[in-house]
Amino acid sequence: MYIGSTGFRGLHHLVYEVVDNSIDEALAGFCTKIQVTINKDGTCTVIDNGRGIPVEIHSKYNVSALQIVMTKLHAGGKFDSNTYKVSGGLHGVGVSVVNALSTFLVVEVKRDGKIYTQRYECGKEVSEVTVIGTSTENGTKVTFLPDKEIFETIEFNFETLSSRLRELAFLNKGLEISLKDERDGKEHTFKYDGGIVSFVEFLNKNKTPVNGVIYFEKDKVDDKLPEKNFSIQLAMQYNDSYQENIFSFANNINTIEGGTHLNGFKSALTRVINSYAKKNNILGETPISGEDAREGITAVISVKLSQPQFEGQTKTKLGNSEIKGVVESLVGDFLSSYFDENPKVAKEVISKVVMAATAREAARKARELARRKGVLSGGGLPGKLADCSNTDPAKCELFLVEGDSAGGSSRQGRNREFQAILPLKGKILNVEKARINKVITNEEISIIISALGCNIGEEFDISKLRYHKIILMCDADVDGNHITTLELTFFYRYMKQLILGGNLFIAQPPLYRIKKGKTVHYVYSDEEKDKVIKELTASKEEKEDASEEDDNAVKESDENAENDKVAKDGSNQETKKIGNIIVQRFKGLGEMNPEQLWETTMNPGTRTLKQVRIEDAVEADAIFTILMGEEVEPRRKFIQENAKLVDELDV
Repeated sequence: MYIGSTGFRGLHHLVYEVVDNSIDEALAGFCTKIQVTINKDGTCTVIDNGRGIPVEIHSKYNVSALQIVMTKLHAGGKFDSNTYKVSGGLHGVGVSVVNALSTFLVVEVKRDGKIYTQRYECGKEVSEVTVIGTSTENGTKVTFLPDKEIFETIEFNFETLSSRLRELAFLNKGLEISLKDERDGKEHTFKYDGGIVSFVEFLNKNKTPVNGVIYFEKDKVDDKLPEKNFSIQLAMQYNDSYQENIFSFANNINTIEGGTHLNGFKSALTRVINSYAKKNNILGETPISGEDAREGITAVISVKLSQPQFEGQTKTKLGNSEIKGVVESLVGDFLSSYFDENPKVAKEVISKVVMAATAREAARKARELARRKGVLSGGGLPGKLADCSNTDPAKCELFLVEGDSAGGSSRQGRNREFQAILPLKGKILNVEKARINKVITNEEISIIISALGCNIGEEFDISKLRYHKIILMCDADVDGNHITTLELTFFYRYMKQLILGGNLFIAQPPLYRIKKGKTVHYVYSDEEKDKVIKELTASKEEKEDASEEDDNAVKESDENAENDKVAKDGSNQETKKIGNIIVQRFKGLGEMNPEQLWETTMNPGTRTLKQVRIEDAVEADAIFTILMGEEVEPRRKFIQENAKLVDELDV
C-alpha cells in the first residue's frame, strides 16, 4: 500500500524512502552529502551527514527513539512542524515500511560523539541499540536487503536509481548525491549549484532555445502558522520544438500527474501572455489558448509546503486546493513584471505562441473538415478497421499492424469478439518535427485517432477510449522497429495519458519456428534458438551433461547456414535444415499464416506483450528528442556510442 507495488517500481521505492529522510535533513539545513551504494551482496546502503536519528529513551514507549522511528508507523519527525518545516513524506512511515519489507536492516547513527547501531529482521528488532564506537561526525547509515518473498525481484537497477538521484540533486541546489554500484564499478556524482535552472538547461541541451532561462523563487514564512509555510521555485525556457515539457514537484516528489501547483502555473502563464499580447498589440487574429502558450516550453516548477495532500498512496498528484490560487498569483505577478522589464524576451516568446495559435486554428479547421467527412467523429470509424463485436472497452484490444499483408493474417487469426485490427500503410508522420496542424492532417494518424475515439491534445477524453489495450504489432526487423518508434513518438507526445494509464503495449512476434518431428518451438532470440537446437540435437543422456561438442556443432551449423537452406515454402521466410531439425526464420508478420500468428503473438494465453511505461520522464524526453528531432549531431553521437550494443543488425 505504501510503496505502490511489489514489482520493479516498488523495489526502488524502498531506496527513495530512505533517501527522502536524508533529503529532509538537507531541507532543514543539516545535510550536504548523501551516498547511495548498491553492494555486491544485493543490499543497498544510504549514508548522510545530517544530525543522525535521535537515540534517547522515548518517554511514552520507554525504548530508544531510534527503535520507535524504525519500527512504528507515523512516528517520524515529519509529523512535528518544529522538526521539519517541509518534508518529502506523506505518511511518516517511510523507513519503518522499508524495515518491514526487508529480510534485514542495520542502522548506524553518529550523534553526540558516539556511534550507535541496531539490527532488525523483517521489521522486528533483534538487538538492542548499542554503542560501537566514537565519532566527531554526525549522520545516519542504513543498510537493508529487500525481502525476496515479498518482491518479484530484489536486484536494484543502477540507471533507475541514477535518474531519481539526479532529479533530487537538481531540486536541492548545492546538495551532493553520489551513487556507486559495487557489482560493476559504475559511479555517478550529482551536484548542481544552479538548481532547477541547471535542470532546464539539461532538459534543453539537445534543443534550440528561443530565450534564456527565466527563473523565479519565493518563500512565504509564517512563524505563528508554520503549517502555512510555502516556497516556490520556477525555471522555464522556450525552445523551437512543438511539444511542452513541464516537470512538477511537491516537496521533491515528482508529481507526474500534476496537481494544483501545476494548474496554477498553467493558468498564470496563459493569462500573462494574453494580457501582454493585447496590451502591446501583438496578438494575432486567433485567441491564444493554454495549449498555444505552452508549445515548446520546458519548465520545472517545484513547491514545498508543510502539509502536502497527495492524491494516491504513491504521491503522484498534489491535491491542496489553496495552492492553485497561491501559485497563480505569485507566478502571474512575477511573469508580468519580467515581461515588462524584458520586452525583447517577451516578444520572442509571444511571437512563437502566436505562430502556435495560427497552427492550432489550421488544425481546428482540418478537424472540422475531417469530422464532416466522418474521419474523426465517434460514429464514423475508418474503413480499414476490422472492429470487434464486444462493446465493453475494458475487454477490447486494438492491434495497430504494419501493412496490408500482416493485416490480412491478423484479421483471419484474431478472436473477433474482443480483438480489432487496424492496418497502417507505411511509416506514419514523425510528429517530433511537425506542428499540430500537420499531425492532424496526416492520413494514418487521423485513422488512429478516429479508431481510438478519445481525440488528442486539449480535446483528449480518456472516457471515450474504445479499446483499453492498444497493441503495436510490427515486423521484427529494422523497418518494423522504425515504425514502432514513430508510433511511440506519437503516443508519447500526443496521448501520453494512455501510457501513464498502462494502455499501450508492444507485441513480441517470434523470430524463429523450430520443428523436429511433431515438436514445434517458437523462439524470440538467437540465443534462445541456439539453446533449443542444442536440446533437440542431444540424446536423453546428453541432455543431463551436454558436451562441448554440441556447442561446436550448433556453431558450425550456423556458420554453414548458407549450405543448409532448403525450400522457401512459397514465401520470403528463410528455412534451414540442421540434421532432422527445420529452422524457419520469420522475416515479417505477413509471412506467418493466421494460425501461427494467433498462437505466437495474439493469443492472450500464450503471447508475450511488453507494456510501455515511463520510468524516467527526463530520459524519455531526451531520447525522443535525440532520435526523432531536427538536430543531426546528437543522433550521430548516440548511434556511435550505442552501435556496439547491437549484437546482430538485421538489414
